[in-house]
Amino acid sequence: MKTKFIIAAAIAVSIAAPVMAQEYTKGTVKEIKADQEKVTVTHEELKNLDMPAMTMVFKVADPAMLDKLKEGGDIEFVADRVRGKLTITDLK
Repeated sequence: MKTKFIIAAAIAVSIAAPVMAQEYTKGTVKEIKADQEKVTVTHEELKNLDMPAMTMVFKVADPAMLDKLKEGGDIEFVADRVRGKLTITDLK
């Protein structure tokens, strides 16, 4: 019985680990295209996506995020692939 519990706990932790391990990346907003729900960001390395520091365009997971951004402003964000598109999924 104890072994089954340990195995179940290990599986639960391995499934939850990606959710718990959100890593924020620093960047600077270069351009906002609210009508397209896109933002151009110059960012540090995106480790979870294996991308070096660069400037690129992201979709936003929630259009309300755009209200928190301003061109030239510094941000900390989480990005991931959502339906094949590079997307900002969270902002600090």
